[in-house]
Amino acid sequence: MSDRAAECPDIAVIGAGIIGVACALRLSRQGLRVVVIDQQEPGHGASFGNAGHLATEQVFPIADLSILKRLPAMLMDPMGPLRLDWKYLPRALPWFTRLLLNLRPAPFQRTVAGIRALNESSLGAWRRLLEDIARPDLMREDGSLLVFEHADSRQAIEALQARMRQQEVPVDYWQAKTVSAMAPQLSERIQGGLFFPSTGHFLDPFRVVGELVHAAKTSGVQFLKQQVQGGHLNEHGVSLITNQGHLSARRVLIACGAHSAKLTAALTGKKVPLDTERGYHLMLPHEHDRLPFAVTSLERKFIMTPMTDGLRLAGTVEFAGLDSPPSMQRAWQLHRLSQGLFSRDLSAEAATPWMGFRPSLPDSLPIIDRVCDGKVLLAFGHQHLGLTQAAVTAELIAQIAAPGAIATSHELPAIRPYRLDRF
Repeated sequence: MSDRAAECPDIAVIGAGIIGVACALRLSRQGLRVVVIDQQEPGHGASFGNAGHLATEQVFPIADLSILKRLPAMLMDPMGPLRLDWKYLPRALPWFTRLLLNLRPAPFQRTVAGIRALNESSLGAWRRLLEDIARPDLMREDGSLLVFEHADSRQAIEALQARMRQQEVPVDYWQAKTVSAMAPQLSERIQGGLFFPSTGHFLDPFRVVGELVHAAKTSGVQFLKQQVQGGHLNEHGVSLITNQGHLSARRVLIACGAHSAKLTAALTGKKVPLDTERGYHLMLPHEHDRLPFAVTSLERKFIMTPMTDGLRLAGTVEFAGLDSPPSMQRAWQLHRLSQGLFSRDLSAEAATPWMGFRPSLPDSLPIIDRVCDGKVLLAFGHQHLGLTQAAVTAELIAQIAAPGAIATSHELPAIRPYRLDRF
């Protein structure tokens, strides 16, 4: 080990997903010595299997008051788009209660404002980050489309368009003929849809992580494959306990997604109401050139994103905790949901299913903060917007890690809505 690597790092980043890696790169660019620790190889958690959609249009919370009406179906239908495992209900009930309380008018508006502020800055932050590593080609800014099939869904589409415009989300209504011209392989059943021009997608989300890791290593970031089991603060900084011993750092950044609550409690004494949305995808390797951009179905409630390795179907949500085994039938259900959306049904030959954990807080906002006299930084809880908000989160973390260290020509969102002390 070199003398540099043997020195106490300035910041230990816990979590090698897209957010942790993006933050590590930004921090290292500020001249800080950074080590990233994760029990898996970089990008092998939720970052591996996300939908690839840069969902800047999604400015509303993960649920609305209709969730009360849907609760019986959530408990009884194992293949529904939003499922709550009845065995997990006792543990989930306090979280869902807080979720419902956050749907009251005042907290709801705070949530929308907080999500919107991050989303409006997200694509610009991604452009800067990808330019920094000379890989702007990894991102496509070609918009996304929400389609509907039934005439009686038109009212819901028009209402959503009005809500989006009220939040200044760029959105256009497309008639069926426009949808057919722009995405000709979709079925004639499509009645129309909403096109969101200020969105995009990644051709290969896992490769994005890999390219950021390569750039980070070039900048001197060290990656350790270890499991962090606990830790405590001391006068010199932070002492972490891993499955391979102890590791000291001047500061720590907790960015390990759905696994962040335990370490946050150990270091800050704060118990955060963090739960997980278990997300599934099905990758179809024989389906190339079916879609020009990401397409979501209003009625079927899932998304299809074109990627280098095929077409990825994603979007199903399950609340069952971190310990229950995955229900891969939910991934295969995505293929069944796709049937009828195209003029020729998609091929599931050699398809691969996947499940991952999306970290969710009951107000649908992440925690991005600097606490414990600056010894602990926090960046987790981005729910299904982790990929979208990763680059702007990295800029915010770099800013609060060294206030005033770097002058920027772009305005970043205020930290206040994302602070730990809101809980």
